Amino acid sequence: KFGINKIKVGHAGTLDPLATGLLLVCIGQHTKKISLLQNQPKVYAGEITLGGITPSYDLETPIVKGFETKHINKNKIQSTVKQFIGEINQTPPVFSALKQNGERLYKKARRGEKLKLDSRKVNVMSFEIVNVDMPKITFIIKCGKGTYIRSIAHDFGLALKSGAYLSNLCRTEIGDYSLDNALDINTFEKKLNSLFS
Repeated sequence: KFGINKIKVGHAGTLDPLATGLLLVCIGQHTKKISLLQNQPKVYAGEITLGGITPSYDLETPIVKGFETKHINKNKIQSTVKQFIGEINQTPPVFSALKQNGERLYKKARRGEKLKLDSRKVNVMSFEIVNVDMPKITFIIKCGKGTYIRSIAHDFGLALKSGAYLSNLCRTEIGDYSLDNALDINTFEKKLNSLFS
């Protein structure tokens, strides 16, 4: 349609199936910048729901166990946040795009395979609690490459001697790029078509 025989296209970091927000798409020569962009800090706004756990650590899979939340208050939540700031050890979710023996983990997990994953160090620069409306906690997190917000949600529940899963997530920033300045896919398509109409 556009008279282009071949063009390179790549993105700088996946989003989970239920997540929304900023995705950087690189075209042509800019694909060489992908690794640089992937290393930039990211900012996420989201919601953690206390009182249950899911295998995927979000709502992609059903809640498999419920937990008590009566012992949790705002002060307990605020003090627990401190455990998740700085360089922390984190085990990725089994439902993830990471590869094991050349295959995506989520494919193995969906088949019901038992998976053992090693923890790894990730960097959480800030973790702000925006609102607490039990059992839901809204937050903003700024973090480095490789951080799974779903794992933070799951581990946060454990630290509160309860359970938790990620119930909403939006990536708002990657480095200097902001969702406020992004194009949704439909607007992008219209602009592209208008260039060649």
